[in-house]
Amino acid sequence: MKKDKKFIWTSIITAIGASLCCITPVLALISGASGMASTFSWLDPFRPYLVGVTILVLGFAWYQNLFPKKEMSCNCEDEKTPFMQTKTFLSIVTVFAIVMLLFPHYSSVFYPKNKNETIVVDATQVENIKLDIEGMTCTSCEEHINHAVNQLDGIVKVEASYENGNVIIQYDQSKTTVNDIKNAINSTGYKIKKTKLK
Repeated sequence: MKKDKKFIWTSIITAIGASLCCITPVLALISGASGMASTFSWLDPFRPYLVGVTILVLGFAWYQNLFPKKEMSCNCEDEKTPFMQTKTFLSIVTVFAIVMLLFPHYSSVFYPKNKNETIVVDATQVENIKLDIEGMTCTSCEEHINHAVNQLDGIVKVEASYENGNVIIQYDQSKTTVNDIKNAINSTGYKIKKTKLK
């Protein structure tokens, strides 16, 4: 039964590890420490392996729980099974692992929708800028950057893309500057690679 505990704890740790790079930006937003958002982005290349280990370990734990080895019967009194060795606890761990593994797909719900209502007086003042960003690994990273940039005055539109590794921003240059935008992004912990004016 000690092996069951090891499998359960292994599955919990690998499930958290698989989503840690996406959980950190949300925790950074909630705690107000946005600079730590990209702290665990180095885990992203290992995510498929961590997901695989989680599934294998949970599968094996369920197999052992559903098809236990036959033990020799004794005339001792029936011992009550500890809670951590029950199907209920394994079910709780399984649900927790699924919630953790799917976190990157629903992490955007934790970010407030703060679209700026920027009124553009002079269309000649509107600029587009494309910034290549290092460290984005999921939609949570995108939302973190969108949220930080949308806090600035004069932002018309922000579209961060972790798949493309960039953010495209439309802004009123009479109300904000490229340096303000870069500082907002740098405050999240993600790094800007290069700037291209469109």
